[in-house]
Amino acid sequence: MARCAVRLLALVVVCAAPALAQAQNMIRAITSSQQGGADVVRIELDQPLAAVPAGFAVQSPPRVALDLPSTESALGRNVVDINQGNLRSVAVAQGGDRTRLVMNLRQAASYRAEVQGKALVIVLESAAAPAMAAAPAVAPAATAAAGKAPAKADGTVHFADSQNAQTLPLRDIEFRRGTDGAGRVMVSLANPQVGVDIRQQGQSLVVEFLRSSLPETLRRRLDVTDFGTPVQSVASFQSGDRVRLVVEPKGNWQHSAYQTDNQFVLEVRPVVSDPNKLTQGPGYSGEKLSLNFQSIEVRALLQVIADFTNFNVVTSDTVTGNVTLRLKDVPWDQALDIIMQSKGLGVRKSGNVLWIAPKEELTAKEQLDLEAKKKIAELEPVRTQAFQLNYTKAEEVARGLSGQAFSGGSSSGASSGGNTQAQRILSPRGSVIFESRTNQLFVTDIPSKLEEIQVLIGKIDIPVRQVQIEARIVEADDTFGRTLGVKLGATDLRSIQGGTSGYSVGGGNYVSIGGSTTGVAAQTLQSGLTGTSAITSAYNNSNFVNLGANVSSSVFSGVSAAPSVALSLFSPSANRFLNLELSALEADGKGKIVSSPRVITADQTKALIEQGTELPYQQATSSGATSVAFKKANLKLEVTPQITPEGAVIMSLDINKDSVGQSTTQGFAIDTKHVQTQVLVENGGTVVIGGIFTQTEAQNTNKVPLLGDIPVVGALFRNTTRTVAKTELLIFITPKIVSERAAMR
Repeated sequence: MARCAVRLLALVVVCAAPALAQAQNMIRAITSSQQGGADVVRIELDQPLAAVPAGFAVQSPPRVALDLPSTESALGRNVVDINQGNLRSVAVAQGGDRTRLVMNLRQAASYRAEVQGKALVIVLESAAAPAMAAAPAVAPAATAAAGKAPAKADGTVHFADSQNAQTLPLRDIEFRRGTDGAGRVMVSLANPQVGVDIRQQGQSLVVEFLRSSLPETLRRRLDVTDFGTPVQSVASFQSGDRVRLVVEPKGNWQHSAYQTDNQFVLEVRPVVSDPNKLTQGPGYSGEKLSLNFQSIEVRALLQVIADFTNFNVVTSDTVTGNVTLRLKDVPWDQALDIIMQSKGLGVRKSGNVLWIAPKEELTAKEQLDLEAKKKIAELEPVRTQAFQLNYTKAEEVARGLSGQAFSGGSSSGASSGGNTQAQRILSPRGSVIFESRTNQLFVTDIPSKLEEIQVLIGKIDIPVRQVQIEARIVEADDTFGRTLGVKLGATDLRSIQGGTSGYSVGGGNYVSIGGSTTGVAAQTLQSGLTGTSAITSAYNNSNFVNLGANVSSSVFSGVSAAPSVALSLFSPSANRFLNLELSALEADGKGKIVSSPRVITADQTKALIEQGTELPYQQATSSGATSVAFKKANLKLEVTPQITPEGAVIMSLDINKDSVGQSTTQGFAIDTKHVQTQVLVENGGTVVIGGIFTQTEAQNTNKVPLLGDIPVVGALFRNTTRTVAKTELLIFITPKIVSERAAMR
């Protein structure tokens, strides 16, 4: 029996050992080497991985990331510095039951990974790097993310091969603006295996998604000009068993593409060209070279660089001296910058010619050139050009060009008022005249200024989009009230009827009870009244307790008296009466007032709409007399909208909901509800910009001292009123951009 137990325990240990080892797999080392122009990263592990880990590549900043499941790091540090070839470093991050390896690159590259025993081998290669023999297949999201796919003879780039057996629909197509001014076309794919081809066709970019279909709702053309990116429009349509996406950029641009999981992103960035930059693009991008010189003349070293590049170098006679330099695998444009910084030199580029001279000499020459241009501008003949404006007032443009205040007709060459010369766009010799009837400008200036003004007018003379703003002001009231009251009285008419009223207290004396001395006097004939007059007076003053239901609260508005029920106890001869009257009222009211002002206005133009009443009141004048003035009690909406590049609306709002209040000796009071704020709302969206909620509860009790506190019976000697009033104010705002263009997402 003991042997069986030992064997069973040994079997459990043997079976659990692989699972335990797999759960505690550790990274022992990370090394890098270069093979055939590609960077090879080797990850040493305790146990072999079950499969190639999932990963992805990022274009900017250039990175490659892989997730190793059920793995921990035994390196003792979070960053492994490599600084070899295209690989800068490898960052190791532990999260949950997995470890993420992030390879920071100098330039974007594609990657391939394979498991070799207990090691994971990752090959980073650019488009020109040779393929690794017998490399395993890599998911499209990893291979194509860096945008380094092979190209056909016609320029079509195979971003990712199609691995789908059937046609699948695209999920969504969106356009967004990046923080660096880039336009991003984001496509949600059915799965990561969708094939993608990219090619440049004229000035357009054409992206084709293989074995894909496009739903009807996504077959459209997006006008994205207002986003402020190089992309002007994005059109999507079905072409056979492919979905074709045509992107039309404008200006100087460059594009890149990457894919993460099911999302494909095409990014079009503007390229800002610096005429003095030796090679265009971010950072240094020249061909690499190695230099090792001891005390070489600067002029000779510059000639070496000129022979290495396609530029012609012209060196000033003032460039002298020697330099000792050792550089290895450095871009040639960076090497030139190092030489010029060490000797205080500067460079100016003109086509493929580089002029190199001391910085002071370059600055002096540029100053002379500018002074010469200024002299030419002072002597150059002026000419007059007419500009027809379609959307902007010629008067406003004329005032802006001349930097003058409004003069009523024309703007001449002199600067006026407190405006400085820096506000003037025209040259000192220029002048402008506007013609309001035909909305034209006549500008007289030198030809170079006329070209600048033509470009300026082309940018400002454009139609302004309009925005419709709708406000809904909802006021809701909920009131509840309950009041209970009682009247208790007694009369004794025996004296009036010929008998003796009251109750004997001995010695021939009597006590009579009434609601007041007037009532007692009438019962005992002290008032001198007789007959019907005495009976009426005794009855009207017979109440001991006169606490009827109180309906004075606004909750019971519209009710003059509460419903009541009366009870009378009297003697058989109808000479003595005990009267009881109970009154009660309960009110429950609900109300809602909805005000909905709406107004339409141009972008960044204030609009005002109001409706209401003007209340007159007396006010004193400086002479001591009185005059009539008016105070508004209006519903008012004042708004200034601003359309953002993303298609949302920023609104500066001032909303009033006033009404006529209670009357005072000085006139009517005004009940005011006011909100002033600024909000950002998406086109067609609704936002609550303000709300006021008030709740008032009150309970009042009037009673006869002592008697009103008696349990049960005390109810005959008190009245009770309870009121609850709730009011709520909500203000909703909905902006809608009025445009005939296609909807942008």
